[in-house]
Amino acid sequence: MAFGRFPRAAQAKPFSDINVTPLVDVMLVLLVIFILTAPLLTSAIRLDLPQSKVAQSGEAPEALSLSLKPSGELFINDKPIALENLPAELQRLSAQKPNLEVQLRVDQAVPYGQVLELMGLAQQAGLNRIGFVTAPGQDTSKATSR
Repeated sequence: MAFGRFPRAAQAKPFSDINVTPLVDVMLVLLVIFILTAPLLTSAIRLDLPQSKVAQSGEAPEALSLSLKPSGELFINDKPIALENLPAELQRLSAQKPNLEVQLRVDQAVPYGQVLELMGLAQQAGLNRIGFVTAPGQDTSKATSR
């Protein structure tokens, strides 16, 4: 009896190509994730702030009241002042307190040009924080139903 071998199939050649499909799929998913999260990272600032038992409120800025009547009378902190002396007084106050806020109290009958002139004088003196003081108004629905 003859002993023989089982016939062997020819060995398969090594697979020399790399399958890049899974790699491309992973890269596309990562690209989509970065596209979606990039805008969120730039608009949110995450800070680890110190803890405090008592909240500290900011100080209210010091204010200067500048009033103008329809007759042309000017007042600084309810004290009368001439228009000629106003620039020098504003300059002096600005030098003393550079963060001073100007609160304009102007009658509604005063022309807009005079209000702009006051604002310009305050800005020339270095007072850039200007606010307009108004009185609380009536409910318009009640006023129009008459």
